[in-house]
Parts: sequence; structure tokens; C-alpha cells
Amino acid sequence: MKRLLTGLALLLALGGVAHAAIDTYEFASEAERARYRQLTEELRCPKCQNQNIADSDAPIAMDLRAEIYRMLEAGDSNTQIIDYLVARYGNFVLYKPPVTGRTLLLWYGPAALLVGGFVLLGVIVLRRRKAGGEVSTGLSSDEQQRLAQLLEQTSEDKKTP
Repeated sequence: MKRLLTGLALLLALGGVAHAAIDTYEFASEAERARYRQLTEELRCPKCQNQNIADSDAPIAMDLRAEIYRMLEAGDSNTQIIDYLVARYGNFVLYKPPVTGRTLLLWYGPAALLVGGFVLLGVIVLRRRKAGGEVSTGLSSDEQQRLAQLLEQTSEDKKTP
């Protein structure tokens, strides 16, 4: 009897949790249901950094799902719904923000750095090839002669005891 009561209490507790996360909206057609699903999956939750509205349990995500449903029922297009949410929450709600002056660096900055790195590497390799493998001492011819004389002198000093 005790096991039966424990199992029943567990079943009731789990049933309440599972029921809380389900949105029940009635759609006129499957096409509208598909539009709703597409919109909620492609828009980001403003509170949950990298989670879409469909998967988020945040209260704001629930409100946004309800707002999207209301706008779909009113006959708004996907573009109108997205524009409304962008106007209200900014480009953050979009996973793919538009290319504008503000986002230009985000879109093309990494590629520009990569190309710049390859160009720099190419310049370094070409300069080393042009040098022909010669090791430059940085000394003038007079300084090289003087160095050779000093080296000879020290080698002779070492030979004589």
C-alpha cells in the first residue's frame, strides 16, 4: 500500500512538471502551425543568450510565443512579425543579424584578419627567399676585416704557450 501511494504521488508530481512547459495553441491550418514553429525556432530568446524562443522556459519567451501566435492569428506576415520583434528587442533576437555598418566588422572581420595573416606570411617567406639564405652580420666590409684580424690574433695567442 505504501508503494502504491508513493508511486501515485510521484506520478502526480511529474505530471504537473511536464504539463507546465507545453503551449497549447489552436491553429487554423497546418501551414500556420509550421509558420509558428519556424518563427519560434529562428528567433532568439532575449533572456537566454543562445536558446531560441521555442526551447526556452523563460517567462519572456512564453510571452513572445503568445505574441507571435496573436500576430499570426491577426494575419501578419513573417516579415512583419520579425520586424516588430527587432524593433522591440533589437537585432539580438536574430541569429543572423543583417549586414549593416554596425555589424560589418562582425561579418567580415575574421576573414580580413585571416587574409591579412596569409599576406604577411607570404611577404616574410618571399623576403627570406630573396636573401638566398645568406646570413647577414650587419657589419661593413671594414668592420668585417677588423673582426677577421682580431679573430686571427686571438687564435695565434692561444697557439703560443
